[in-house]
Amino acid sequence: MDRTDPFAATIPAPTASRPLLGLTVLVIEDSRFACEAMRLLCLRSGARIRRADCIRSARRHLQVYRPSVVIVDLGLPDGNGIDLISELTQSEPRVDVVLGTSGDTNGEHLAMEAGADGFLEKPINSLAVFQQAVLSNLPPDRQPSGLRELPDEIIHPDRMAFQDDMAHIADVLEDPPDDRSLDYVAQFLGGVARSAQDQVLEKAAEALARKRAAGEPAGNETAKIAGLIQERLTRKLAI
Repeated sequence: MDRTDPFAATIPAPTASRPLLGLTVLVIEDSRFACEAMRLLCLRSGARIRRADCIRSARRHLQVYRPSVVIVDLGLPDGNGIDLISELTQSEPRVDVVLGTSGDTNGEHLAMEAGADGFLEKPINSLAVFQQAVLSNLPPDRQPSGLRELPDEIIHPDRMAFQDDMAHIADVLEDPPDDRSLDYVAQFLGGVARSAQDQVLEKAAEALARKRAAGEPAGNETAKIAGLIQERLTRKLAI
């Protein structure tokens, strides 16, 4: 368990097959699909995982314990993940590893500029990439000793988590969305669709993002996304 956890008795040593054993990872991520991927990656690596789906929830977690690793999605429903990264990297005592994550091509630059130790580009499905992002930023005494074979495993999150994300956005779109809600929908769906390899939904999210960036009306794009969401929810009911 995590050495900073008040309930911890001993800290198990990491091994070659479970190099993150003894670590607690706090994942601040509003997508159930992305979080399910993180859960599987942590499980395969030996780490414990805790989840917060917004900045407010993350701060409640951090008041109780200090995790070894914090992974922050840059687009959260109640604020900017960049601000939280800046807080975490400037606080004392500092969390061992702070990583940013996003499907945005400019996300890595923003996260590193805010002080993040590293960045995970979505979709996050490679066990080797995930483990290396954490291990390369850990102090030497928290790393497994000896040679370690890089795993070639690609994880596949449960599709039911994807359906949960569709239901979440359907709720957001139920009332006439304001500008902030539309920006959130475009950002959220872009990452989820890319992770789920849903190219139709990804292109629709990109079209909405372009209209929002240009300051143009996006009624058609929003309506198209609402229809695509309902299609995906209907498939779930049919199953």
